[in-house]
Amino acid sequence: MTAMEIVLLKSKIHRALVTGTEIGYVGSITLDADLMEAAGLWEHERVLVVDVENGGRFETYCIRGPAGSGEVCLNGAAARLVSRGDRVIVMAFAHLTPGEAAAHRPRVVFVDDRNRPVRTADGETPGETA
Repeated sequence: MTAMEIVLLKSKIHRALVTGTEIGYVGSITLDADLMEAAGLWEHERVLVVDVENGGRFETYCIRGPAGSGEVCLNGAAARLVSRGDRVIVMAFAHLTPGEAAAHRPRVVFVDDRNRPVRTADGETPGETA
């Protein structure tokens, strides 16, 4: 018998500002390397992106942008789902056993208007704002 797994939020970048869109690019979301490190995201890791402005949700994968650049750029088809200046939430999930899930706390990264990490939290509180 295979152990049951539960899918939980692993990490989240909260309300990052979209700095660009590149329709001609093959695909993905380019993220400042500092943001990826703060959130514990791996290059090519699957992420769910939510556009706070229009409610759109889509999956893609992240690629590492220059550290300190503040870059949050949607590429390929995903570039048609957001606009420069939109706020997005970028989330990654993990498959955990019930035992692992009991002790798990997601990493949440809050950013400033230049997409620099300003606060990191282990979990979130309902109703909490940046």
